Formats: sequence, C-alpha cells, structure tokens
Amino acid sequence: MGYTVYILYSELKDRYYVGQTENLEKRIAEHNLRKNLGANDWKLVYMEEYDTRSMAMFRESEIKSKKRRAYMQALVAKQ
Repeated sequence: MGYTVYILYSELKDRYYVGQTENLEKRIAEHNLRKNLGANDWKLVYMEEYDTRSMAMFRESEIKSKKRRAYMQALVAKQ
C-alpha cells in the first residue's frame, strides 16, 4: 500500500492544510469529523502518491517549508 501527500482546502477558513497518510479517505473524514483544524468542510485539492512513508514525509516537509500560499495554489492549479 502506498502513501499519499495531500493538500486540503477549507472555504470556511480560507486555508490550505498539507499532510501525508496511508489512507486518504479515512484521513479526510477524520479532519472533517473532529474539526481539529477549526472547520468541517475540508476538500481534497491536490495529491501525490509515494511508495514509502519516508518519501511521503520528505515531500510533505518540502511543501510545508515553502510556507507560501502561492506555492500551494500553483501545485493545485497543475492538477
């Protein structure tokens, strides 16, 4: 089973969230049910798949290190 790096977007918060997981559907449901990010309308807007967790964690860290909304918007626009 592979790992997914994902970007979620909430219209309520007008915010992006970056994460990685082994089970994308379950993880999105958890974000929306627990409201741990202050919203329950998170939508998947971008994803990349990797064979190993270490690769996914590296890419997640790389995206987060950019800390720029424009970078995430550019990734989303490519998909």
